[in-house]
Amino acid sequence: MLNRTHRLVAHSMATRNTLTSCIGWGSAASHVRSATATTHNFHTSAPTTQPSSSSKDSSGDTPQLTHTDPETGKASMVSVTDKAPTHRTALAVSSIWLPGVAFDLLKRNGHKKGDVLTVAQIAGIQAAKQTSSLIPLCHPLLLTHVSVDLKLVEDEASPDVTGAGAQKGGLRGGRVDIESRVACMGNTGVEMEALTGATVAALTVFDMCKAVGKDMVIGEVKVMEKTGGKSGAYKHNQQGAQRQGRGI
Repeated sequence: MLNRTHRLVAHSMATRNTLTSCIGWGSAASHVRSATATTHNFHTSAPTTQPSSSSKDSSGDTPQLTHTDPETGKASMVSVTDKAPTHRTALAVSSIWLPGVAFDLLKRNGHKKGDVLTVAQIAGIQAAKQTSSLIPLCHPLLLTHVSVDLKLVEDEASPDVTGAGAQKGGLRGGRVDIESRVACMGNTGVEMEALTGATVAALTVFDMCKAVGKDMVIGEVKVMEKTGGKSGAYKHNQQGAQRQGRGI
């Protein structure tokens, strides 16, 4: 009887040990499944950490704004230290339309402030040389040539400008066409210098003539061509009709 009871106790203990082992295995398996699931979830969330297109390097196909840090968006001056100096040129143009009285005085050199075209020419040349002082992130350049040319063109059909100064005395209005050419031997281009020269020349005409008519209109300012540098030659070929509806 005692032997039989001993066998039953031993059997019960063995069964309990077996159950304990099974429970332990189940717990371990549960931990493995949990770890696997955690690993799986980590990998599925990984694509959200991919860099945005704005952080692609400059060697890729995505255009970059060179004066803006792609990581912070802050403005920065581009380093041109490693760029080889080359002969660079640029041609920019602008224009200003004047109503009849002002244009007639301009043709006759009759404005009280003096020779409008000569003053505007000198102002444009001076402005081109001072571009880096006016445009914060432009590099100071040793310009080897600056020229600003102004030409009077009498319009048959003037812009629709109304006011006290428009077409007085039956005089036809007209415009001043301005060309600004700049050249240098340098590490970066001179487009900004040419644009600044053309723009300031037009502003100077406005200042010299505003006493007899403020109904003047400054026209398009644009780079017509440039040479030199890594990007090579460029010529403006967009027509006015292609820009309609864009505010210009």
